[in-house]
Amino acid sequence: MGEKVPQTLKNHVRFDPMYHFVTMPLAIAFWIWTIVHLFRHPGREALAWLVVATLIFLLVGLVRSYSLKVQDRVIRLEETLRLAQLSGSSAIPTLTEGQLIALRFASDAEMPALAQKASAGNLKPKEIKQAVQTWRPDYFRV
Repeated sequence: MGEKVPQTLKNHVRFDPMYHFVTMPLAIAFWIWTIVHLFRHPGREALAWLVVATLIFLLVGLVRSYSLKVQDRVIRLEETLRLAQLSGSSAIPTLTEGQLIALRFASDAEMPALAQKASAGNLKPKEIKQAVQTWRPDYFRV
C-alpha cells in the first residue's frame, strides 16, 4: 500500500472514481439516450423508459447528496467537540455548519483562534481553509 500524498488546500478535494467517472456519467448518458429514443420512437414504452431513466438519475444524485449530508453532520459534531476540548473554559464561538466543516483542516494549535476569527469576521469556508497554516488532513471524506 503506497503512502498518502500530503494533503493541502490545493489537493484536498476528493473524487470517488466509481461515482464521479462511472455511475453518474452512465446515469446521465442513459437519461439522454431515453430522451433521444422517445423523440425517435414515440410511444408508451419509450416514455416508460424515460421515467425509469429519470428515477435512476434522481436516485443516484440523492444517494450521493444524502451521504454527503451525513458526513457533514458527523464532521460538525466532531469539530464542535474538538473545539470545546481545545477551547477549555473559554466561550465557544457560534459558527455555521460550513465554517465548522472547514475548520477540520486546522491544527489543534490554531483551531481556537481561527474559530474566533471565523466567527467574528464571518469568514466563508474557503477563507478559513486559506487561513490554515498547519494543514490537518482529512483522508476519509469522499
